[in-house]
Amino acid sequence: MAINSKNTKAEILSAYKELEKEKTELENKLKAGQNLNLPLEKTPPIPENKTTDQKKNTDKNEEKTMNISNANISQIIQNLETLQVSFGGAVSQLSEQLITEASTVEKLQTEIQGEIDKLRELHDLETIEENTLDELINNYQTSEENFILEYSQREESLRQELENLSKEWQKEQETKQREIKIRNDNYNTNKQREQDEYYYNLQLERQLNQESYEQEINNFYKELEETKQQQEKVWEEREKAIFEKEKEYEETKQKVKEFEEKLSLEIKKAKEEGKGIGTYQAKVKADLRQKEIEGETQNYLLRIQALESTINNNENRINNLSHQLESALKQVQDLAVKAIEGTSNRNSFEAMKEVALEQAKNQQKSK
Repeated sequence: MAINSKNTKAEILSAYKELEKEKTELENKLKAGQNLNLPLEKTPPIPENKTTDQKKNTDKNEEKTMNISNANISQIIQNLETLQVSFGGAVSQLSEQLITEASTVEKLQTEIQGEIDKLRELHDLETIEENTLDELINNYQTSEENFILEYSQREESLRQELENLSKEWQKEQETKQREIKIRNDNYNTNKQREQDEYYYNLQLERQLNQESYEQEINNFYKELEETKQQQEKVWEEREKAIFEKEKEYEETKQKVKEFEEKLSLEIKKAKEEGKGIGTYQAKVKADLRQKEIEGETQNYLLRIQALESTINNNENRINNLSHQLESALKQVQDLAVKAIEGTSNRNSFEAMKEVALEQAKNQQKSK
C-alpha cells in the first residue's frame, strides 16, 4: 500500500507492521535455506560395493540437491536485498509522514488553544474542563428551547391579535359598504328627482314662452335685416367715393402725362425761340420754365401718392368690414339654428341678440 501525507496514523502503523511481517518471513526463509545445506554436508559416503549405475544415480541426485540449494540461497539473498530497499524506503517515507503528522498535531494544538481562549473570553470562563463544551451546548439547547417556547407563545398571541383585527376590519368594511350603498341610493334618488323637476320646469317654460320667443326671433331677424341694409348702403357710398377717387386719380394721371408732353413741346419751342432772341434770354426763360414745370410735376406726384394711399386704405377697410360681416352672419346663423332647434333657452337668445348688435355697432364705428 502506497503511503502519503493524506494517510492516517493507523494506516501508517498498519503498513509498518506489514513490512515487519514481510521481514520476518524473509528471515525465516533464509534460515530454512541454511538448514537445507546442513544435510548435504553430513551425507554418508557411498559403499564401494554398489554398482556403477547406482553410483551414477547417486551423483545425479547430489547434483540436483546442490542446484536446488544454490537456487534457494540466491532467491533468499535477492529477497533480502529487495526487502532492504523496500524497508529503507518505507522507513524514510514513514519518517516524513511522522514529521508531517507532528507538524499537523502541533498546528491543531495551537488552533485548539486559540479556540479555548476564545471560548474563555466569550463565555467568561475561568477554567476549561472536559465537560465545559457539553455544558455550553446544554445551556444553548436550554436557551433555544426557552426561546422557541417564547416565540411560539408570542406568535400565537400575534396571530390571535391579527385575527381579531381582521374581523374588526371586515366588520368596518361591511358597515362602510352599507353606508356607501345607502348614500348612493339617496344620491341617485335625489338626482333623478331634480332632473325630472328640471325637465318639467323647462318644458313648462318653453310652452309658456313659445309665442313671445318666436316674436323676439322675428324681431331679431328684422333688426338684423335692417342693420344689413344700412351696412350695404354705407358700403355702396364708400364704393362710390372710392370710384370717384379712382376717377380723379386717372384724370390727374392723364393731366400729368399731357403736362409732360406739353413740357416737351414748350422746351422745344423755347429752344427755337431762343435762337431768334438770343442765347442768353432763351436759356434764362427755359430754366425758369423748367423749374415751373418741375414744381407742377412734383405737386401732381404728391397728389397721386395721396390718392393711392387713400385707395389702399379704403380697400383694406372694405376687406375688414366684409370679414366682420361674414363672421357676424355666421354667428347669428349658428345661434339662430340652436335657438330654433330648442337646444338653448331664452338666455342663449339674448346672448345671440347682443352679439349680433355688438357686431353691427363695431362695423358702424369702423366707417
